[in-house]
Amino acid sequence: MIDQNTPLFDCNTCLFRLLTCQYISADEFEPIREASIQLHFKKGETIFKQGTKSSHLVFLHKGIVKFIDEVDSGKDFILAIVKGPKLLGAANLFFKETNVLSLVAVEECDICMIDQKLMLSAAVKHGELLLAMCERSIEMFQSSIFNFISLAHKQVHGRIADILIYLWEYVYKDSDYEFILSRKEIAEFAACSHENAITTLSKFNKEGLITLKGKKIIINNIEKLYAISKIG
Repeated sequence: MIDQNTPLFDCNTCLFRLLTCQYISADEFEPIREASIQLHFKKGETIFKQGTKSSHLVFLHKGIVKFIDEVDSGKDFILAIVKGPKLLGAANLFFKETNVLSLVAVEECDICMIDQKLMLSAAVKHGELLLAMCERSIEMFQSSIFNFISLAHKQVHGRIADILIYLWEYVYKDSDYEFILSRKEIAEFAACSHENAITTLSKFNKEGLITLKGKKIIINNIEKLYAISKIG
């Protein structure tokens, strides 16, 4: 984590400010801006830890992060992978005083730490802002709900197909259908063994659905992946 002396991005043009100021005035937003902290995280660094006290919302200005459930067995599960710009952790405003999940940088990220108490105070005063925050907190984990459905009803190849489709549609679609995610991370996202993830990806590679170049995965046939997902 790097605390920048030079701002990472301009608060005046930040999407979070533009969204929030649809519901509150610029003057009301100013204390929130002044209390906010811009930070840069390197790949693999933990932004916040599951079970620790929740004091800030996170606005992901740039980069990709993963939400992780760290279970007692020591085996982690990835519940969502998210690309910025995106407001993260809004659920903590309403439900928990501690972080429900861990948030880890998948690649280098620029974020803004937003004081939770100031944000909640503004939301309570402005019903439309409160509603917008609720909608964003639900939207944040909508993909996780669908992933749980996939895990409950599909075999490994169907779950891996769903993961690739999700990453293509919601995370890497504007990156020439290429993405870098370790086999371990794919296994954690699909709730399968490392070996099963490697075997399934190799099978998809041989069938021409994807191309594996080291850690890079290139989607060649998204329609076929949809077909595998449908069969389960």
